[in-house]
Amino acid sequence: MESKDYIIVEDLTISYDIKPVLWDVDLQIPRGALMAIVGPNGAGKSTLIKGMLGLVNVVTGYVTYFDKPYQEMKKHIAYVPQRGSVDWDFPTTVFDVVLMGRYGDIGWFKRPTKEDKAIALSCLERVGMTKYKNRQISELSGGQQQRVFLARALAQRADIYIMDEPFQGVDVVTEEAIVNIFKTLKQEGKTLIIVHHDLKTVPTYFDYVALINLEVIAQGTIEEAFTEENIKKTYQERSLKRTTSNV
Repeated sequence: MESKDYIIVEDLTISYDIKPVLWDVDLQIPRGALMAIVGPNGAGKSTLIKGMLGLVNVVTGYVTYFDKPYQEMKKHIAYVPQRGSVDWDFPTTVFDVVLMGRYGDIGWFKRPTKEDKAIALSCLERVGMTKYKNRQISELSGGQQQRVFLARALAQRADIYIMDEPFQGVDVVTEEAIVNIFKTLKQEGKTLIIVHHDLKTVPTYFDYVALINLEVIAQGTIEEAFTEENIKKTYQERSLKRTTSNV
């Protein structure tokens, strides 16, 4: 395995106070993968991607992105958090939110250029939100807000997209539109890591999967890892660990 062709997570352990949330996580995510991270509620899926992005303290382990540390790659990584973690009452327009995706390139103290504004508009068009560009984000539906956040990520023109439950609270039409964008990004050679909860759609939406429940239960291509046995083990494991930890 050539490490320059993989995102590598090695021996990652994360705890809140003294309670372990994830331990000894090892992942090898190939360049160009469209990968789902799945597991039961409380399994540590969101914590995993936050640890990969340096948003929470890591007890042990490290992450490299195609042989480079996060600090060298962060301009090339776009992150979309859960919609519920965002203050949607903040007084700003849809266009301004998407334009924020350009600040990694232009810097916070410089004015966006005509090119930056054109990129933001093209990303809004790509997610079907152009006519809402002057709308306050608080006035949007959940699905529309999710499209705007995706447009902001697209405006970064990243190589790696990490998203936490992007289908949460969206309608069927929006979900289909987002999946089509994901598949187009994959065709463009981008790498996508998506926290996902709907097991039924994993085989049709993704080509790679990691099953997580406080640790990695299985990972690999859909054919290799997304088996009935691995799914059953993933969704049973937590109750066993709870019983063990209470002894």
